[in-house]
Amino acid sequence: MSEPLPAAQAEPRHTAPLSVLIGSLAGLQNAIFPAIAAAFGTGIGGVGLFIGLGVGAAIALLSAGFAYIGWKRLTYTIGAADIRVESGVLSRSARSVPFERIQDVSLEQKLLPRLFGLVSVKFETGAGGGDDLSLAYLTDEDGEELRQLVRERRDDHAAASAADGETAPIGGAAASDETGEPLFTMGPGRLFTFGIFEFSLAVFAVLAGLTQYAGSFIDFEIWDPDLWLGVIEDQGVEISQVGSGAQVLGALSALAAVFVIGSATGMVRVFTREWGFLLERTARGFRRRRGLLTRTDVVMPIHRVQGVKIGTGFVRYRFGWHGLRFVSLAQDSGASNHVVAPFAKMREIAPIVEAAGFHLPQEDADWHRASGRYLTDSVFFDAGFVLIIAGIVFGVTSIFAPEWRELPTGILIVIAGFAAIANTLAWRYQRHALDTSQIMATRGVLSPHSQIATRMKLHSVEISQGPISRLRGYATLHLGQAGGEFSIPGVPVERARQVRREVLETIAATDFSQLESA
Repeated sequence: MSEPLPAAQAEPRHTAPLSVLIGSLAGLQNAIFPAIAAAFGTGIGGVGLFIGLGVGAAIALLSAGFAYIGWKRLTYTIGAADIRVESGVLSRSARSVPFERIQDVSLEQKLLPRLFGLVSVKFETGAGGGDDLSLAYLTDEDGEELRQLVRERRDDHAAASAADGETAPIGGAAASDETGEPLFTMGPGRLFTFGIFEFSLAVFAVLAGLTQYAGSFIDFEIWDPDLWLGVIEDQGVEISQVGSGAQVLGALSALAAVFVIGSATGMVRVFTREWGFLLERTARGFRRRRGLLTRTDVVMPIHRVQGVKIGTGFVRYRFGWHGLRFVSLAQDSGASNHVVAPFAKMREIAPIVEAAGFHLPQEDADWHRASGRYLTDSVFFDAGFVLIIAGIVFGVTSIFAPEWRELPTGILIVIAGFAAIANTLAWRYQRHALDTSQIMATRGVLSPHSQIATRMKLHSVEISQGPISRLRGYATLHLGQAGGEFSIPGVPVERARQVRREVLETIAATDFSQLESA
């Protein structure tokens, strides 16, 4: 167990010394492929083997040296008003972030650091992506204590204490694990079901990529068409001698194998990403913990949640499964959408939405569809484009292959018909509603998606029209939402102006200085 961090002071501190070992092991991993390449390039046996080992050892030693120097030159300083990080070997960089600018601090543990009890501390500033500040690595205790200190320093009480000359310690009761009310969790049974719906054939793509290098290990060309044609002819004779029942059974077995492999691939991804998923409502906001190989611990303050998104898939929708995301100012693995319930029923999603200050659409919601002219134009342009292609195909085949001209033309006409039907169905299920506190929009036929935003947290409302939409009398509503995008296309102009007027009235009547403390 590591010693507690000292009180905040202007003395630079290093990260955990075991960070050097993590960097060295990462360098050893990076040395494997160059060593294998060197061994194969100079011959597997004899001298080639020693050359490969020498190359790998040299790269590993260099990586260990750079890891040590990088660790020695990386320091962080806990000041009275900010945290400063200095890094770099040849070129030095120093970054200072005031505590009040840090939205929150998240902890991340990948598999290798987790084995050594290390954690990566990420300071979310709202800048997004690589502009956020991070420290890799601290011990578990030091990371949790540093997170608690930053939160305390950001609070008004800690700022008042600092103004009186008091020093807030790191550790003690404030650094204890923050617990709250569980809102959503996923056990192994739920993860297993989730994995079935996450069907993926990515493993076949990986195998196809590996075949690019198969020529170095086998004595025939795997992509030779004559080779496979011969195999098909030989196997075709044998298959034709088997009864029709056995052929059907073989085909079904092959499909079952594909399903099993695809489901297993999805389950591996789900179990590694979502293992131990727990969403809690704490005094500071929503705390989400998940991950098997990489463990993350993220807190989303409630006032930072700008909206919610509810989505589903074509198959899972038939079984009542949905996913919930928060649109937040903070970042979640480079994205502004925090996953808070990746696989849940609507009865489980409703309390989470309410805890975030939103509500699901009521039965008497005043829904409005897109303009009928928007539907007509969508059908005209989508189906019309396909019909133009059909005319071109018909003309070309009439010249070069008149006996085939009806087939491709007929297929394209059918596609145009499907495009018209798809646009009509999409229009029927593309709706929006405005109530006294929020605006809601939904779209999608086979896999519906909904988005909800609070009117008072919208920054702006823009009515956008192109030449055709201006002539036809409809527009696209762009709602200014921090941390995300919210657009509603095909809205009649008068309705768009009404929505803009009502939302702007809400924004004008809102005291935004009170939102941060809400």
